[in-house]
Amino acid sequence: MQVIATAGHVDHGKSSLVTALTGMQPDRWEEERRRGLTIDLGFAWTTLPGGRTVAVVDVPGHERFVGNMLAGVGAVPAALVVVAADDGWSAQTAEHVAVLDALGVGHGLLVVTKSDLADPAPVHADVRERLAATSLAGIRGVAASSRTGHGVPAVAGALEEVLAGLPAPDPAAPVRLWVDRAFTIRGAGTVVTGTLAAGTVGTGDRFALGGREVVVRGLQSLGEPVEQATATSRVALNLRGVAVEELSRGDALLTPGAFRDTAELDVVLVRPAERLPAELVVHVGSATVAARVRPLDDAAVRLRLAHPLPLRVGDRLLLRDPGTRTVHGADVRDVDPPELRRRGAARARAADLAAGGGALADLVRRRVVLRSEFVAMGWPVPDQATVVGRWLLAPGLADELAARVPAVVARYRQLRPLEPGPPTAVLRSALELPDAELVAGLVREPLRLRDGRVVDEGGLPEPVQRAVGQILARLAAEPFAAPDAEELAAAGLGPRELAAAVRDGQLVRVGESVFLAPGVQERARRALAGLPQPFTLSQARQAWGTSRRVAVPLAEWLDARGVTERLPDTTRRLR
Repeated sequence: MQVIATAGHVDHGKSSLVTALTGMQPDRWEEERRRGLTIDLGFAWTTLPGGRTVAVVDVPGHERFVGNMLAGVGAVPAALVVVAADDGWSAQTAEHVAVLDALGVGHGLLVVTKSDLADPAPVHADVRERLAATSLAGIRGVAASSRTGHGVPAVAGALEEVLAGLPAPDPAAPVRLWVDRAFTIRGAGTVVTGTLAAGTVGTGDRFALGGREVVVRGLQSLGEPVEQATATSRVALNLRGVAVEELSRGDALLTPGAFRDTAELDVVLVRPAERLPAELVVHVGSATVAARVRPLDDAAVRLRLAHPLPLRVGDRLLLRDPGTRTVHGADVRDVDPPELRRRGAARARAADLAAGGGALADLVRRRVVLRSEFVAMGWPVPDQATVVGRWLLAPGLADELAARVPAVVARYRQLRPLEPGPPTAVLRSALELPDAELVAGLVREPLRLRDGRVVDEGGLPEPVQRAVGQILARLAAEPFAAPDAEELAAAGLGPRELAAAVRDGQLVRVGESVFLAPGVQERARRALAGLPQPFTLSQARQAWGTSRRVAVPLAEWLDARGVTERLPDTTRRLR
């Protein structure tokens, strides 16, 4: 399926043409049919002679309902521009074409209607000349009469050619379905409709909508229930998890985590403007929101929205001045722009936006950013980016930061010589990182990350190392003859020094004030293997050649590590 929207002045026969093409009456309201005036969006569909299915969004042509018109054309890729042969180019023709031009709609078909009432040739020539300066320059034109049916088959044929030339949407893209209607159906609940411009929706899918999670209970497309719909298509979704009173036109059904709500953004006008009002109305999809305007130069503009919208880099916005009815097309360049505080910052920012640079330039400016946030902004991940866990770093930044780590570690060790190295939180603060998780990607040899700290291989301070060496020399001769607390203190090994030696892997603490050499577990096991099983604590003490002060905590230490098992009668055996 493909979707197209009408455009044109009131009473030029847009709805009549849609009916002639599809056999369906697009006007939904009784008042519309009674007055013969389209007020809100209408919808119809048909299968063209060549087999292509097309859905038509019929928009109102009266100037009072231009807001509804904008909601209808915001998400469609092509337009059916309708001009009456007996009236020609008119006020709303000009306004609707200006809207399409600002939105960058380049695919369309010109239909000169009411060809039974006047010669369509002069109008056809005039309109094509006017379109030459817009995004619709060069589109094909066809004359038709909805009343007589003359030319309607030619319109259908030309429409197929237009649709065949549309770029293929991405069915795997994140979903952003702008809601154009929300209502309830008895027995079903809340239903929303919209034009699916990209992605795929299916029954059971979960989406974000207005800050809540909703589930698709059921799905229809062109009035028929389906299990799945892919872009481009008109869809109606029966939702669970939201009441219709909580919804309105302009809300968006979103793939969770794929879009970033923003109330401040930088845009670049499609055509520079010498002067802009202090406030404009922003239209995107079916949404309408007021915005304060801060021009950075004649093309770059910062917008502050009255409420956030789920926008991405590359989105095309329509900026409208309700007072003068002028419109401007604007491309979103940044949905999380930098603050502008210093003198000249606005001018510098405008130059950056004009230069473009894409994802890499944006990453370089941000230096460090969550990958999920960067992608939600609308950027692809640059090949040159450094990936550290959930984070992206600008090219070269990881090496730059890694070069600063040794100095931070050395300073920390100088201030706290008995600690193995600074905790990752200290590195995070010193390097001004947004998360300690990044530290792991910045540690280079001979430094290493251990137990939440960045440690080096420099070992213990010299006096402590000398004292530990003396203890280890003694234990080499008598592995289980642990020095007592007085001996340790006399060697200059207090609680902090001993804790540092244990962290450094040079001593093993098996109990209160009982420290032995690394490898004690295997030595103790070998000594116990020569005993009859089970054995008593006294037998173990004798096998180890040590005192009860050492034997009791060593036996319990071995129990805790599963080397030995204590039996109910207090004897033990090797596991």
